[in-house]
Amino acid sequence: MDVFIKILQLLLSLSILVIFHEAGHFIAAKIFKTRVEKFYLFFNPWFSIFKIRYRGTEYGMGWLPLGGYVKISGMIDESMDKEQMKKPPQPYEFRSKPAWQRLIIMLGGVTVNVILAMAIYIIMLFTWGEQYLPTHEANRYGITVDSLGMELGLREGDKILAVDYTFVEDFQKIPVTLILDEAKTIQVERDQKILDIEVPPGFLSKLVKHRNPAFISIRFPYIAGSFTENSMAKNAGMMENDQVIAMNGDTMLYFQDYLEKIPKYKNEEIVMTLIRANDTLDIPVTVANNGKIGVYPKSLDHYFHFEEKSYNLFQAIPAGIAKGFSGIGSYLKQLRLLFSPEVKAYESVGGFITIGSIFPSVWDWQQFWRLTAFLSIMLAILNVLPIPALDGGHVMFLLYEIIAGRKPNEKFMEYAQIVGMIILFGLLIFANGNDILKWIQGRF
Repeated sequence: MDVFIKILQLLLSLSILVIFHEAGHFIAAKIFKTRVEKFYLFFNPWFSIFKIRYRGTEYGMGWLPLGGYVKISGMIDESMDKEQMKKPPQPYEFRSKPAWQRLIIMLGGVTVNVILAMAIYIIMLFTWGEQYLPTHEANRYGITVDSLGMELGLREGDKILAVDYTFVEDFQKIPVTLILDEAKTIQVERDQKILDIEVPPGFLSKLVKHRNPAFISIRFPYIAGSFTENSMAKNAGMMENDQVIAMNGDTMLYFQDYLEKIPKYKNEEIVMTLIRANDTLDIPVTVANNGKIGVYPKSLDHYFHFEEKSYNLFQAIPAGIAKGFSGIGSYLKQLRLLFSPEVKAYESVGGFITIGSIFPSVWDWQQFWRLTAFLSIMLAILNVLPIPALDGGHVMFLLYEIIAGRKPNEKFMEYAQIVGMIILFGLLIFANGNDILKWIQGRF
């Protein structure tokens, strides 16, 4: 069921993005009185799921969910309609329009994708506002780290002060900042001393592959919040608001310590030492065969103050636009990492399984729209890359035409289109091949 929900979210998100992207080309073409022969969601080799014709344009839905397209008259595109190009140019055809109009038509899709992302951010900020955990709050009890964090040089209880001497306000953005800025150092407070932790060679590559931002996370005391049905801890006498401070006589102040130690005592009895009001109590608890005792800690807002900001519509508009530009900058940094010999991000490039896996396993509209905005920015930037068969390839040749004052040879354009499609199919195979490899290795 979880996989089904992820697939539904992915298909809905891609459908929205494709429709808006192709609508950008469609609207620009119509403005300049250029005939659009087809407007399709998904590709339709051999047959379509449905199609209708309205005012000279065939609208339809294909069966292959790898994107979509608009077929514009008089344009060399993925349809490779050579017969049309052999006929004399018509006034309504793409090739008959001035270069600046054709440039606007080709940039219509990516422009709409950027606008769509910003519009989504505006609506999200207006509807839900923003909430994040400030780094100074996350440092209240120090951090906890996994084996990768230990390899980096961090230790339990460290307080992160800066990355490359730059303070990161949002604690959850520290892993992303490490990767995107290819950080060299982390500044931490340990035992009341300020230390410079150097990022080891090759660590960022490991962090990209790790795919888990929780290599550093917050730690907090173990205060009982609620209990599961048939909770072993509740049956033993533990009550809400009890604070656990030791197990089997060993002092342990933080929930993460118990999360690690309790599963080692399956079907055994342990002694939990806890504080209730002004009393200190020892309670024997039998650990269930699943390695749990059936008690949840208090929610994080009991321990930390989360920064919250609400927006009215007039505040959300500039904030959403700024968030869109920030997203563009972040994704450009991610693309740069593909060519970094240090990070080797190309080894972690993924296809549809990777994209689908970022969606939550339960339907969450806030997460859905956040991810859709991100994918809209990603689609815009990837489409504007100067690769023939992408919008950016057409833009590249149009800029050449504007500067040189003459069009590239049509035969050359046909061959370029074929080369571009080969490149795209190669990238598609590489990305989805990476997905299959990760799945075989159990990394999904």
